[in-house]
Amino acid sequence: MHPGNVWQAMSGRGFLLSAWPWRSLAYLLTGVVAGAVTLVGIVTAAAAGTALAVVLVGLPLLVLTALAGLPVAVLERGRLRLIDREPAPGPHVTPAEGGLWAWLTTRLRERATWRELGYAVLLAGLLWPVEALVVTVALAVPLSLVAAPVLMATVGEGHEVKVLKQWTVTTWPAACGAAVLGLVLLALGAYVMGVAAGARAGLTRLLVAPGDRDPGARIVELTRSRVRLVDAFEAERRRIERDLHDGAQQRLVALTMALGLARLDAPPGPLADQLARAHEEAGRVLEELRELIHGVHPRVLTDFGLEAAVADAADRSAVPVDVDLELPGRLPRAVEAAAYFVVREALVNVARHSAADRAEVSGGHRDGRLVLQVRDEGRGGAEPGAGSGLTGLADRVSVLDGRLSLSSPPGGPTLLRVEIPCEWTETSA
Repeated sequence: MHPGNVWQAMSGRGFLLSAWPWRSLAYLLTGVVAGAVTLVGIVTAAAAGTALAVVLVGLPLLVLTALAGLPVAVLERGRLRLIDREPAPGPHVTPAEGGLWAWLTTRLRERATWRELGYAVLLAGLLWPVEALVVTVALAVPLSLVAAPVLMATVGEGHEVKVLKQWTVTTWPAACGAAVLGLVLLALGAYVMGVAAGARAGLTRLLVAPGDRDPGARIVELTRSRVRLVDAFEAERRRIERDLHDGAQQRLVALTMALGLARLDAPPGPLADQLARAHEEAGRVLEELRELIHGVHPRVLTDFGLEAAVADAADRSAVPVDVDLELPGRLPRAVEAAAYFVVREALVNVARHSAADRAEVSGGHRDGRLVLQVRDEGRGGAEPGAGSGLTGLADRVSVLDGRLSLSSPPGGPTLLRVEIPCEWTETSA
């Protein structure tokens, strides 16, 4: 099994005969080139942006200078593969919306963006000269010593040669001794380059490829992913409702009508009795399917909004329900769906457990929040986790950054309250 990085390779045997010294050399040399190019780019952009800022033309250049760390970090994460085979994922989060402005504002607010800019400045001002010095000391000096006999035979015409422009060699034994010393130093230089490349890669990974994202960024990304899952879940519920309504229900209606016509045309007798039973059974199945479709996602909620859907749920409730809800417009679909199913589940619990004579649903949209209350004067003592079905709905509301609370002392009354921050997507004239 091949070592995963240069540190592991140096701790084992065969390092000098492996590809790792060459990989370390390639990493350091490409770092020198990347650092020099970064230095030219940052200095040019910053100088041009500052000079042109007075006429506002330079402002985009200054913004680009602030984002200079992004391409540098991408390049550095790619270069890590030369000496470190561990994945190096980027620390940036995906913008919540598409478009250049959303991407730009997201990046400028991230700590990772400014950390990468600091890394780019460090690379341009310090790291690449250090890498150039390491390569020179570890490679150029030993190679000059190794080449002493060759230089003495060619340039020095067999008489003398200057090694490193400091040491004059006039005899062949001295030239051969310099070559042997150069080979030893070259072997040591391979380890020096490995150490330098490993340290350099560690710094790169720390600054532009951290093993874990900032906790705040992870929380934001997790919240957004949960919202996306809720939206996808609601879209799937609407698709299932539409397929059942336009597909299975229509076929069942046609079957019921066909059985009814056949029942009318059949003469009295056993066949007519069987057709009658089949017709009645098809009618019951049709009614159950309609209730199932309504439970998946009521069409009235999709077509007319939360206020109409709550009124429909109140009409279907086994307990009389007074509705005092004013919503002059449409709210986000996920908000409407979560609020509706909370109200429906609350009314089901009132009918099953409260022994109340009446219930009340009230609320509205104010101060940027949807507020709904379901109240009954029953026996009380309700608990959210005691099989009421509200625990999952509370999680669903929390995904939308909302809150669901239940107050139900023994003897009543029971008050369920849900608050969800949201804005109008459509208002009535």
